[in-house]
Amino acid sequence: MSDQKTPISSIPNLGPASEAAFARAGVHSAEELRALGADAAYMRLLESGTRAHFIGYYVLVMGLQGRPWNDCQGAEKVALRKTFDALKAKAPGQSRSALEAALDSLGVVEKRK
Repeated sequence: MSDQKTPISSIPNLGPASEAAFARAGVHSAEELRALGADAAYMRLLESGTRAHFIGYYVLVMGLQGRPWNDCQGAEKVALRKTFDALKAKAPGQSRSALEAALDSLGVVEKRK
């Protein structure tokens, strides 16, 4: 059995920047990332100081499923947004930006619970 680890950048949609961010979060291989799963891995990113970004989350989800990043649409994307919002709410230092709050108050973006 080999101890060789597969680079995170071997996962579809994830490149060198993702690999570096996961390394800062203590995740150093595709095997570790797959074992954690998308939600736990993304939470690790947030806890390590990566700023929450919905596209980054669903790119990770799609990549772990072996799908292109832009395959996420419709009801699936809505469901992933709810999960992303829940993860973001749990993570330290990931509160809403002033712009998001202002747009929300104007009814431009959907209010989050």
